[in-house]
Amino acid sequence: MTHKFNPISNKLPVLMHGADYNPDQWLHSPEVLKEDIRLMKLAGCNVMAIGIFAWAALEPVEGTFTFEWMDRLLDTFAENGIYAWLATPSGARPAWMSERYPEVRRVGANRVRNLHGLRHNHCYTSPLYREKTAIMNNKLAERYGQHPAVVGWHISNEFGGDCHCDYCQDAFRTWLQKKYGSLDALNAAWWTSFWAHTYTDWNQVESPAPHGETMVHGHNLDWHRFVTDQTIDFCKHEIDAVRGANPNLPVTTNMHLIESLDYRKFADILDVISWDAYPTWHDTKEDSKLGATIAFYHDLFRSLKQKPFLLMECTPSLTNWQPISKLKQPGMHRLSSLQAIAHGSDSVQYFQWRKSRGSSEKFHGAVVDHAGHEHTRVFKDVAELGQTLSTISEVVGTTTPVETAILFDWDNRWAVKDAQGPRNMGIHYEETVLAHHQAFWEQGVAVDVIGSEDDLSAYKLIVAPMLYLCREETGRKLETFVAQGGTLVTTYWSGIVNEHDLCHLGGFPGPLRKTLGIWAEEIEGLYDYDRNGLSMSPDNQLGLTGTFESHEICEMIHTEGAEVLGVYTDSFYAGQPALTANHFGQGKAYHMATRLKADFLQAFYTKIIEQTGVVRAMNTDLPQGVTAQVRTDGSSDYVFIMNFSGQAERVSLDDRSYTHLETNEAVRGEIDLPVNGIALLKRAASHG
Repeated sequence: MTHKFNPISNKLPVLMHGADYNPDQWLHSPEVLKEDIRLMKLAGCNVMAIGIFAWAALEPVEGTFTFEWMDRLLDTFAENGIYAWLATPSGARPAWMSERYPEVRRVGANRVRNLHGLRHNHCYTSPLYREKTAIMNNKLAERYGQHPAVVGWHISNEFGGDCHCDYCQDAFRTWLQKKYGSLDALNAAWWTSFWAHTYTDWNQVESPAPHGETMVHGHNLDWHRFVTDQTIDFCKHEIDAVRGANPNLPVTTNMHLIESLDYRKFADILDVISWDAYPTWHDTKEDSKLGATIAFYHDLFRSLKQKPFLLMECTPSLTNWQPISKLKQPGMHRLSSLQAIAHGSDSVQYFQWRKSRGSSEKFHGAVVDHAGHEHTRVFKDVAELGQTLSTISEVVGTTTPVETAILFDWDNRWAVKDAQGPRNMGIHYEETVLAHHQAFWEQGVAVDVIGSEDDLSAYKLIVAPMLYLCREETGRKLETFVAQGGTLVTTYWSGIVNEHDLCHLGGFPGPLRKTLGIWAEEIEGLYDYDRNGLSMSPDNQLGLTGTFESHEICEMIHTEGAEVLGVYTDSFYAGQPALTANHFGQGKAYHMATRLKADFLQAFYTKIIEQTGVVRAMNTDLPQGVTAQVRTDGSSDYVFIMNFSGQAERVSLDDRSYTHLETNEAVRGEIDLPVNGIALLKRAASHG
């Protein structure tokens, strides 16, 4: 196992700390730049993301480029030891382009072309838009690719959305022809004989539309895949335009949980993964559930390339676009920022550095408020964090020791939501995945979030909640994983369809049936007020006792070699299997036939963790709402103990020798964590 990667940039071999910076909004006030430099240094900020929406400031008239302000900015950065992620400005284009070249404006699913405005309101397929972005990106690369202040390329901003123009329709048909080869193959894969929707000419195939076709699930699934591939192709087009001037500069693009794109596929064209996190902290009395949720997404983005990532955006205080804009309570900025570091980020960066004076994000949080000085609570929080980050840069490039993984595929996510299955009012796929992840988070067990195409051999334990779309190949991989000694956990609504969203014939869970040793005959959706229960069988192999409440989904299964660990308590299927375990080869596969709540998941995974021996951050019982995460360089472990419980907590350390990471003072026995507290500890590596 690789224990330490090189820094993302050798120019800045420390934890990155900075923000999105938009000096193009302040070109009329040159004194602002001078003051910003002073404040950046005061806040311990060493890197800024610049030029993200600066196209109009860089090319105010077609063919007229005004780079002088960017020259001054980057030169000033270099003089002051500040660095830049230099963005390509394609996320929002200037009005002159929309007016002169209507084809660059997106066409909605309703087939109406958009007006100018918003962000990413452009067609990724448009030859004209690709030509214009290439010109701009080439000029940026030629001018700044070797600039000492530039540490990397920030490609566009938060890619997302789709276009349904004629260019995109033609590209979709070409994509389908390449994939299927013939209309007969497409018709078979999409099951178009349903409702007499069979295609007899490629020109009849169009993208899904609210006033047209939306009910062919294979069609919907392929459209999602096409949009991902087309967006990646455009992103690669941008990368190719900047690469030549300095191939050593890393490239990234900031991601933001946009459901329309399979981010896992971006990993092949990016040097580093970055994402934007905006939790709604303090929406309940304690933040443990939300803390676990954000941990899941940190784990997901770390897992895309199995190496450190960047937290490219978060807010130092509040947002202005969430339903309720809460301030971060004392300690939460430090806790939430260092949570990202704990899960593998090598940066903490914000949107935004200085608040805009007008338009839609003028009240969005920033390091520098409208008051324009450092004498604010938020600025002090940022500066204190900057000091901490400067003292712990030895964690840069370190890895996360992981033996547990959760299977989370984007096309499965799309298919589950489109299934028109047992609970159209909400089958809660993401919520289910997050609930399983939280059970590990609460016990300080690190988790990778992987796709079905990833290598499974590094793990002892794999959890695959609601693996509705399960390819035959995925079934074989999981079968091999278990046969060779791995432990697999699955749930209801698994092994239902193949990659075309066609149901597996011969009995569910399709390719998983042999591994799980069960046959799923029926599945029932429950109303929100309905409840069932799981009664543990006497002397079951897990040693669990009692009854646990279940809700939303109940699957009726028959065992085919699996052992019954628990049965349903209610309805006409009371007494039938609800929880099973199947010994298969050298491993074991568990199946939960019903949706179970946090009390069961915590008890169940406690036993599974004991059985499998998967690595935990510390060999100790953590208080409710407290978690721990480890990064390692192979010689030293860096242990982050985080308190999201909403109250002060005391944590007992295990018997290893610890020191405080920031002070190098020895610590043993117990540590006290205040509300929103975090302890940064160091110990000799336990997994070399």
